[in-house]
Amino acid sequence: MSKMEAHIPVLREEVLLFLDPKPGEVFVDGTINGGGHARAILPRVTPGGTLIGIDWDCDLVAGTEQALADEVADVRMIFECASYTEMRNIASKHGISHADGILLDLGFSSHHVDRSGRGFSFMRDEPLDMRYNTSENRLTAAVIVNEWPEKQIADMLWRYGEERFSRRIASGIARMRKLKKITSTRELASVIMRSIPRRAIGRIHPATRTFQALRIAVNGELESLEKVLPEALLLLASGGRIAVISFHSLEDRIVKTFLKEQEKKDAVRIATAKPVRASGGEIRTNPRARSALLRVATKN
Repeated sequence: MSKMEAHIPVLREEVLLFLDPKPGEVFVDGTINGGGHARAILPRVTPGGTLIGIDWDCDLVAGTEQALADEVADVRMIFECASYTEMRNIASKHGISHADGILLDLGFSSHHVDRSGRGFSFMRDEPLDMRYNTSENRLTAAVIVNEWPEKQIADMLWRYGEERFSRRIASGIARMRKLKKITSTRELASVIMRSIPRRAIGRIHPATRTFQALRIAVNGELESLEKVLPEALLLLASGGRIAVISFHSLEDRIVKTFLKEQEKKDAVRIATAKPVRASGGEIRTNPRARSALLRVATKN
């Protein structure tokens, strides 16, 4: 199994069912990741189709391009290292005016946890970085925890992590950084563990929400999502389908609100009255699918 194949796509069959790729169609995978969904779409747009694969992690783009190079013949494949907010510009650059299907899988890759060395997981002792794109983004998790004011950290943890002990954790960070800089995931996880009441430690690791909040803040994930949804709708052809997989309530709320607003304007037809969730069988084979929520709409 190659590095790029190690990432298991969630809700793959459901995505194929709703997006319904056909020969000759143009599809945009705005989060190409390891190419799991793209690998399933490619045979269905053959012959004559086009796949645009975008990711803001250049390592993932290069690896996925190599992994998919020999997948199918007679399909135009375009790969770009960029934010998915640039999808219309990317399509235009390659002479493409409209897409028949757009997929956004908002989950971060197993590559980032297992191989990136950028501190996405508290289960590994790595530098506090958390940037997807290390060449363009200068803000790191280390900058936030060591330089932001305590109140700003607390607000960020509450807003992006829905962390009920945000003030306690921010206070613990502020105390620790007076003694020494917090530079590693292990150091930060230790501060978090000491900052919350012992009685509050349950099944979910106490650092989970803080690490989620930092990742979102570093990469501007929610702001990018709010920006890309109208861009995607403009790129879609009439009858085109957009599918978005989110992994927490903050993302899902943005997607749900946007699609409902567009439906009221008669711009789309929502295909999923409620978000589609993974089956029990999929969750058993891929536990990260447990929190996945799929919403789909068709452009009028």
